Amino acid sequence: MFKGLRWRLLLYYLMVMAAILSVFGAGVYVFLTQSLYQQLDKKLQTLAQSAAPSFTEVEVKGSQYIEQVDEVPWRDIFNRDKQSLEWFDDQGKLLARRGAIVLTFPPKLGSLTLELPETSEPIRTFTISVFKDTSKPSQPSLEGYIRASQSTEDVEIVQSQLFWGLGMGGMIALGFVGIGGLWLTQKALEPIEKSFKKLKQFTADASHELRSPLTAIKASVDVMRNHPERIHPKDAKKLVAIASATDQMSHLAEDLLFLARTDAALSIPTRKSVPISLNTVLHNLVELLESFAQDKQITLEYHGLTTVSVIGDEGQLTRLFSNLLENALQYTPPQGKVVLTVAKQNRYALVMIEDTGIGIAPEHQPFVFDRFWRADKARSHRERGTGLGLAIAQAITHSHGGKITLTSQVGVGSCFQIRLPLV
Repeated sequence: MFKGLRWRLLLYYLMVMAAILSVFGAGVYVFLTQSLYQQLDKKLQTLAQSAAPSFTEVEVKGSQYIEQVDEVPWRDIFNRDKQSLEWFDDQGKLLARRGAIVLTFPPKLGSLTLELPETSEPIRTFTISVFKDTSKPSQPSLEGYIRASQSTEDVEIVQSQLFWGLGMGGMIALGFVGIGGLWLTQKALEPIEKSFKKLKQFTADASHELRSPLTAIKASVDVMRNHPERIHPKDAKKLVAIASATDQMSHLAEDLLFLARTDAALSIPTRKSVPISLNTVLHNLVELLESFAQDKQITLEYHGLTTVSVIGDEGQLTRLFSNLLENALQYTPPQGKVVLTVAKQNRYALVMIEDTGIGIAPEHQPFVFDRFWRADKARSHRERGTGLGLAIAQAITHSHGGKITLTSQVGVGSCFQIRLPLV
């Protein structure tokens, strides 16, 4: 029980930490990527601005001027193999170009990222305006544009390294988080486990101690009912109520003791597990409950499609199927039907108990095997139930290495399927 809870808590903890690490990693990646491009834009802007003083010479001499590398002021910050400089007039017409990158589209102010049509190589450009002095300083005249370009290959390499670094770092961090989470979940559940063990022990002790006084009450009531001449007629109904309440309390104490011992992994009966014929167990139960079904005007059918045997305890198996059959009969209205079927399915014996009862809503089905849980509709059909029948059925099934499942539809009925390993 707590093992599954521990793993679920660890899973939720890892999911939350993975989400946090993902958001953090994405934030770092975006921030650093923007910083890289801002640095590249600043570098290209500086290069373009350093070429601005030579705009007039380029406009007059054209490419002849920029071929004179020794005379240009931007020679120390220009890499002709990875960058390019382009000069345009005020109409966007190319005046000159220097560098390995050849772009064919007109200039556009500011930064821009694009791909070369021939090679699909990503390029970053930065374009500035160049103005010439006029007689009116407040109204400068546009002289042209200068565009600086550079391949973003280096930036993408850094991006790739950053991506894989963050990914690997996140996985390693998540691994350490998982190790720490195991320790944290264990520490967090320790007080709960201790409390639960104490509660189980209390339930077992209380159930055991209640058996003696309940037996004494029941014996006293039986003695009084066997001598009605000693009882005032007005007290007869009270004795019936006392006997009924005593029986209900006795069943509750026995059920609680059974579940407490099951939780403690103790052998509930003194009998040993032996090969049991399921057909015999189920046939005897059908005969026992036939009169009860007739009183409720319910058709009880038994289909033994094959002969199957399992290893187990006959008393426990009888209790398992008795609980399920009694539930089916309790929640099936008059003129309804309860069908008990036994068959083989691979290496398992399959027992199906189908009814045409009130059914169980989908939102309630995950809780039907919880102790003391009953849907509101069920309470009106079985007022004296304790809510432990299905919990006991599940405990017996699991103790025999089997599995119990439920399918149900409101207003149509329910079907319990029990799979037990064959001999």
